[in-house]
Amino acid sequence: MIDETVEEIREMQTHSSSVVAVKAARALEDLLERDFASVEDFERDLERNSSALRRANPSHASLVTTQRAIVSMVEDADAGTAEEAKAGLSEAIDNVVEQVETAKRRAAENAVDFVEDGATILTHDYSSTVLEAIEQAVSDGRYVTVYVTEARPRYLGRKTARALAEMDRVDAHLVVDGASGHYLPECDRVLLGMDCIVDDTLYNRIGTFPLAAAADQTDVPVTVVGSSAKLVGEGFRFENDFRSPSEVLREPAEGFSVENPAYDATPTDLLDSVVTDEGVREF
Repeated sequence: MIDETVEEIREMQTHSSSVVAVKAARALEDLLERDFASVEDFERDLERNSSALRRANPSHASLVTTQRAIVSMVEDADAGTAEEAKAGLSEAIDNVVEQVETAKRRAAENAVDFVEDGATILTHDYSSTVLEAIEQAVSDGRYVTVYVTEARPRYLGRKTARALAEMDRVDAHLVVDGASGHYLPECDRVLLGMDCIVDDTLYNRIGTFPLAAAADQTDVPVTVVGSSAKLVGEGFRFENDFRSPSEVLREPAEGFSVENPAYDATPTDLLDSVVTDEGVREF
């Protein structure tokens, strides 16, 4: 399961960073089924597998921080036997998963106020927290119109549009990325998830920066929602992921190169608010 999860993360088969963090944490449960001669052997295998999961996408702050937290909790427990260390790992995984899911739920709850009845919203890519906030809002009886960008080249926005289409009281529209500026004047708000915020920079799916810049020019407020664990500072260095050119162009590129970065950097001064499980920060 660990190897499969590493590949799944690397290939972006799981899109939401919070879901990635939970899947990676649960993947470590494979170690509970293995035999170890000593605590040292167990901790060595735990670090090796956790490192492989982190390297699968080092740009995912929540993935990196939760994996480090699990390893630290196990090592700090100073278990006397391998079986005790396994028990410590099981408890650490449960704790981390609960923290991620609780933070995500509370962030979504705090973002509901930004999904007003009758509002038109534009969102980009795929964020399970954004979807949960919209779902809570319409469950309260609100009606919303949502424009969703395709989020090329992986077209993750299509998954968002399909999820929105299943919600009552949501009028969902899928648009190409380049059309966001065309539809922004009709929108009351841009509502985005986030990969992470490092100091004064939001890192998120490619296309976020031009979208936020266009929203700034058209006076449409930009709200970002996610768990507070994604607000990181010292000890984390964002590493962009440059994807395969085949995601952009199926045939060979002859005489030119194909650039396919997964994320871009958006200055936080283009944002109006950041909503987390701990509350709202306005800019």
